[in-house]
Amino acid sequence: MGAVQSVPQTSIHEFVVKDCKGKEVDLSIYKGKVLLVVNVATKCGFTNIQYPQLTQLYNKYNDQGFVVLAFPCNQFLMQSPGSSEDQKKVACERFKAEYPIFRKVCVNGKKTAPVYKYLKASRGGTKCANRIRWNFTKFLIDRDGRVIGRYGLLTAPLSIEGDIVNALGREKMQVIY
Repeated sequence: MGAVQSVPQTSIHEFVVKDCKGKEVDLSIYKGKVLLVVNVATKCGFTNIQYPQLTQLYNKYNDQGFVVLAFPCNQFLMQSPGSSEDQKKVACERFKAEYPIFRKVCVNGKKTAPVYKYLKASRGGTKCANRIRWNFTKFLIDRDGRVIGRYGLLTAPLSIEGDIVNALGREKMQVIY
């Protein structure tokens, strides 16, 4: 397993990733937003629970500065088949996802995407901190780009709604004072 890798970045806003068509996206465009970063899959047994709830949260809180960032990953029993564009098409058509869906990434191993190295280093889980155990691992990011929560597959998105509301509200209170 090994120790959690150290990374020089201190914020998710320091990364550039690729959208589903291969165009670079500078994550600094999300400064000031509360983010939920999720490794998604369209053929997982939990897809029909996770995707609709992600869409529901995004639709409910997007106007308050909340964004879901979805990264398809095919490392778990090949449950994200096809191209990155195929993954986005399924998410948008079947689950009405209107949030960003990026190019497929590796979340474990030698080819781990740099943004996932940062996420794992920032907020390791209680077990296997340097690994993502399965699809739909979720990382809650505050408005400054720091990881403030990590949730596994069995944590339904709606069950962390309170944490999202707190992150949105806490930041608003800090701005007021």
